[in-house]
Amino acid sequence: MTESFHRSGEYENPYEGQQQAPVNPEWPPPPAYAPAHAPHPKKRGRGPLALIAAVAIVAAAIGGGTAYGIQELTGNDTVASSSTSTNVVPSSQKGTVAGVAKAVSPSIVEISANSNAGSSTGSGVIITSGGEIVTNNHVVAGASQIKATTSDGKSYTAKVVGTDSKKDLALIKLENASGLTAATLGDSAGIQVGDQVVAIGSPEGLSGTVTSGIISALDRDVTVPTEEDQGQGQQWGQGQGQGDQWPFEFGGRQFNGDTGNDTTTYKALQTDASLNPGNSGGALIDMNGNIIGINSAMYSPTSQASSSSDAGSVGLGFAIPINTVKADLAKLRAGSTD
Repeated sequence: MTESFHRSGEYENPYEGQQQAPVNPEWPPPPAYAPAHAPHPKKRGRGPLALIAAVAIVAAAIGGGTAYGIQELTGNDTVASSSTSTNVVPSSQKGTVAGVAKAVSPSIVEISANSNAGSSTGSGVIITSGGEIVTNNHVVAGASQIKATTSDGKSYTAKVVGTDSKKDLALIKLENASGLTAATLGDSAGIQVGDQVVAIGSPEGLSGTVTSGIISALDRDVTVPTEEDQGQGQQWGQGQGQGDQWPFEFGGRQFNGDTGNDTTTYKALQTDASLNPGNSGGALIDMNGNIIGINSAMYSPTSQASSSSDAGSVGLGFAIPINTVKADLAKLRAGSTD
């Protein structure tokens, strides 16, 4: 042996301090003896790793603000979207209806649409800080004038960018809008029956109304009309009979009126969160503050012959899964009029 081992765990080089013989270049190089106190080579990577960890911790702490910050850096047309559940709600209020309402309400608008067939009131979800809003097609179908009001009371004129009647979706854009609070679009694929949810919208024109419930069922086949006159003529019963609401079919039965001959069917989330006329186009939200659906249909057992005491939600509402919305965004932005 040419080296000895001390009890302290250090190695001693017997040639240290002595003049050593020339080294033949063909010989393998002698082992390098690093001082015992030298840091292990692996420690060199801890600097950037620690920085990355710190960034991750900060990102987790500010939750949905991260997506919004990225949006502001990359442009007004960047949608804050997540394939997993982002914590938009502050940690101190996580899992509470109050926390969800406070975090997401600034991203929900009331929509008023006017046409020759009448007027309607619905809701919409802000998806970019520049004023892109997702809503139902039937909320704005055939509208000649659209106005959107944010949670802080500011009103904007809006124009339709694109529509998809087959999915009952529409994209509108507010004029001269900037710095709006965009919602974070979640992942509806991970939703399970029994998950708690919150709905925000403008039922009967009562903007910013918050209700809560659970996911009652998945993949419900909901059939709605695609005809433009059905959209404005039978929407929300404002100035019309109580039964003149947005009609739909489910389970072979028709609700809220006649759907007509031109219909489309989509897979919907079913919820018992209270939905009423005017909630359509609004948000269905998970308890972390992510949008998981766009409320689109609800059953109300009223008719022109029934009394007003029979009106209201019976806990049978449906929402278009947000993954369907995200898959349709490019088409809507391109100006689709399907």
